[in-house]
Amino acid sequence: MIDLAAVGAAEYQIPMSIASATRPAAAIEWRLDPAPVGYEAAVAAMEARLHAIRHAGAPELVWLLEHPPLFTAGTSAQESDLVAAILPVHRTGRGGQWTYHGPGQRVGYVMLDLTARGGDLRAYVRNLEEWLIRTLADFGVRGERRAGRIGIWVAAGGREDKIAAIGVRIRQGVTYHGVSLNLNPDLTHYRGIVPCGISEHGVTSLHALGIATSMAELDGALRANFEPIFAASAR
Repeated sequence: MIDLAAVGAAEYQIPMSIASATRPAAAIEWRLDPAPVGYEAAVAAMEARLHAIRHAGAPELVWLLEHPPLFTAGTSAQESDLVAAILPVHRTGRGGQWTYHGPGQRVGYVMLDLTARGGDLRAYVRNLEEWLIRTLADFGVRGERRAGRIGIWVAAGGREDKIAAIGVRIRQGVTYHGVSLNLNPDLTHYRGIVPCGISEHGVTSLHALGIATSMAELDGALRANFEPIFAASAR
């Protein structure tokens, strides 16, 4: 398991002995679930797919979905940051702290053979950030990184709010978990946690910023921006 808070401090390399670094190039598969997917079922499906990528030559996968309303606790989550368990709570092996998932939030689970892509976790996380930043830019929103904070932030009205989260795990040299981007979730649900352990900043969404786009349009932007970033990382 990987704690993203430590990624920026030093290079993290996946041992190349896990598998050959010369995995044949293949098209990345995209999967879209139109109905919310239960969290435990999603984790089980990701774990099965990463095993198939590593041992059975299955193609890499980007899975776009929503979850029913719930909280997840990453490997760095503090119990004191669970303010009120108003939703189901899931403990998970991804890096990061507390986060919320629910309808109106696009979750992107990314299963890539990181070993074949050079094994550099810090570069992978920066690519995830760049993916989100470029996607937001398509809707006229300036998403930004912040030193010491995981995720993508929007500065508006004299404050900074988080609009997208990142939490990853690596097993057998394959990535899973991934990102979430707020289109139009119920932002009041965030009151039950201290998101990512940061209490001095808030959360926002595209709709809260006045961007009345659809989930289908968001998915199109996510796919269009993913491919050039991660095709380059596979070279």
